[in-house]
Amino acid sequence: MLVIDRTELAEFLRQRRESLQPEDVGLPRGRRRRTSGLRREEVAALCHMSTDYYARLEQERGPHPSEQMIAAIAQGLHLTLDERDHLFRLAGHTPPARGTISEHISPGLLRILDRLHDTPAEIVTELGETLRQTPLGKALTGDTTRYTGPARSIGYRWFTDPTERDRYAPEDHPFLSRMFVSGLREVTTRRGPDSRAAHFATLLLAESEEFRTLWHTHEIGVRPHDVKRLRHPEVGTMDLNCQTLLDPAQSHLLLVYTATPGTESYEKLQLLSVVSTEMLR
Repeated sequence: MLVIDRTELAEFLRQRRESLQPEDVGLPRGRRRRTSGLRREEVAALCHMSTDYYARLEQERGPHPSEQMIAAIAQGLHLTLDERDHLFRLAGHTPPARGTISEHISPGLLRILDRLHDTPAEIVTELGETLRQTPLGKALTGDTTRYTGPARSIGYRWFTDPTERDRYAPEDHPFLSRMFVSGLREVTTRRGPDSRAAHFATLLLAESEEFRTLWHTHEIGVRPHDVKRLRHPEVGTMDLNCQTLLDPAQSHLLLVYTATPGTESYEKLQLLSVVSTEMLR
């Protein structure tokens, strides 16, 4: 059984914090900055925890951090998988599994996302579970990181939550249904009968008649269109290109949404940027 090493844990956290610069994690530097590396309050914000909680870890005190807290710190500090595993062991925990079931986003993918502050973008798993969004990404599709359980997957929500279809034109619904079923079947075959993909398929076979009908067609290879048509409640319908970057080690996808300059969709995307900025003030 692993035991927490508070001294090494504190030193490792301080070293990683001080080695990061604001621009490394998508934060503004500011003119009067004197701190070498990130401030504790900045790291705490990135990790979604209180500054006091994080500070106590660096001071070799406080409660024994849970696995969830350590995972949040590893992601907030943009650790590699090796560094993440080291952090878990220092905190007295067994590191999570690696590979396609891991939800730890690689530092390289995070650095790209951090620089897309003025662009709708998100990082998702191969099952369509959103791990991280840019602010404009949330403005475009809503906060899709808030779901729990199977509902984290857009494919699962598509067949179980009617409101999930509101942002898509009705004429696109039949194609999207086929695409989600085809994608889930491919992942299920690739990962095996004991995978989460297979579990999702079992749940949907029991819950959705539409899913059952499409599943039994055994359709494979239905790929997304080059242009996605999204309906936004405030700015209207937009035709957006979706560029995809794959992290093959963990099967995470970075999705970046853009519009062709000079088009109505481009103007609407610019308007959405203004609207979302005003809402954050």
